[in-house]
Amino acid sequence: MKKTSFYITTTLPYVNADLHMGHALEFVRTDVIARYKKLQGFDVFFNTGTDEHGMKIYEKALSQGKQPQEFVDENFLKFKESVKIFGMDEEILHFVRTTDKHHIKSAQEFWKRVNDNGYIYKKNYEAKYCVGCEETKSDSELVNDECPVHPGRPLEIIEEENYFFKYSEFGEKLLKFYEENPNFVVPDFRFNEMKAFVSRGLQDFSISRLKSKMSWGIPVPGDEEHVMYVWFDALTNYISTLGWPDSHHPALKGTPPQAGGEDLFEKYWVNGNPTQYCGKDNTRFQSAMWQAMLMAAGVKNTHQIVVNGFITADGGVKMSKTLGNVADPTGLVAEYGTDALRYFLLREVSSFEDSPFTMERFKDAYNSGLANGLGNLTSRILTLSEKYLEKCPEIGEETDFTEYFSFFEKFDIKQATDFVWDKIGELDKSIQETEPFKVVKIDEKKGKELISDMVIRLYKIVKMLELILPETSQTIQELIKANKKPEKPLFLRKD
Repeated sequence: MKKTSFYITTTLPYVNADLHMGHALEFVRTDVIARYKKLQGFDVFFNTGTDEHGMKIYEKALSQGKQPQEFVDENFLKFKESVKIFGMDEEILHFVRTTDKHHIKSAQEFWKRVNDNGYIYKKNYEAKYCVGCEETKSDSELVNDECPVHPGRPLEIIEEENYFFKYSEFGEKLLKFYEENPNFVVPDFRFNEMKAFVSRGLQDFSISRLKSKMSWGIPVPGDEEHVMYVWFDALTNYISTLGWPDSHHPALKGTPPQAGGEDLFEKYWVNGNPTQYCGKDNTRFQSAMWQAMLMAAGVKNTHQIVVNGFITADGGVKMSKTLGNVADPTGLVAEYGTDALRYFLLREVSSFEDSPFTMERFKDAYNSGLANGLGNLTSRILTLSEKYLEKCPEIGEETDFTEYFSFFEKFDIKQATDFVWDKIGELDKSIQETEPFKVVKIDEKKGKELISDMVIRLYKIVKMLELILPETSQTIQELIKANKKPEKPLFLRKD
């Protein structure tokens, strides 16, 4: 039977810097939803990759004495290696680069279609430009004449003739689209923000730079003096990764040859309910700008946008390299393991609001939830099972996970993770109340029944954990089936 398709994507991080906790949050949550859909029987396409054009990439490459292409090639390889620490499902994961030959062809074709439909024009203008954000800034967005996201970095003043996108013509179209798709942005309060933003009126925006001033970008079709504005180029990755506008993209893993096979764009974008994860600072680009661009090109809109809050430093301050309060997920994984990072991001971080990160919070969560919680519970139950049961008890697969799965349908992954840890708490309490380690010495049959029941309950818990802590889930399932206690703590307590 042919599977129903599902498409999900992260945003693309710039390739000029190491991945941070905000990236980790987005990647891990996208992976959880991808795994959930795969478990439900969907044919899943999980897209991620790197944004490789623009001024900040160009500047960083030159600062290291490298050509931009050499710089992005090296850093893409680092990126592919870096994301492995997040424990993502590599069977369904696909990478796109905005310097890929196919992406360049796709972005240029997208430009042509928008232009042919009458939504691109040329004019002279002057603007303040934040290289860090790779976008123009109005005076109302500035604090002390600086970008609030990149304080201390001088704004670039652009005075040149550029191509513009007729964003102003899409206000009513977007509002109508929002009305027809009431669950388009999750959570609701982010959707309300976008409706209010669009209702205030949209301003046309620049979509090109003069090549003589900023050469590192995709050439504008029909005008070699201009390169595309990095956002206009990068946003098309969501469809270029599927081979758009061609029917197939042979560079993709598992893709049939050009001569035959499936149309990946039709399969995953048109029929796959394309879903986008992003941070709250990306909401406007994904839910308004990109949607208007799709309308202008005559391409189907995204199905749903899911917006994360920020991970903040102590006191609710946004993490930034400028302030020196950035947490490195690589170091955390090296000391605590991939699933420890996933646990913190999925349980201790709000599904949609900002949440603070401190090492103290991380360590407390690790010790209470993993070392003293799941790890200790697993050890206690499997020690009893190995000692008193001849083999693993018979475990049926008829478990009803409807309530648990309902949280993923709402993208409320924290609530789903809390649900699992409630089950862990209930099982731990049951051990304390029934004391099977005592009962088995008095009434062997009854004691073995209690232990068997606890093994089965533990197995159901770790089946739920397949989506959240896949590595740990697999380890515990194997121990249960082998009827063996862990040889060492699953999570070593940290003092």
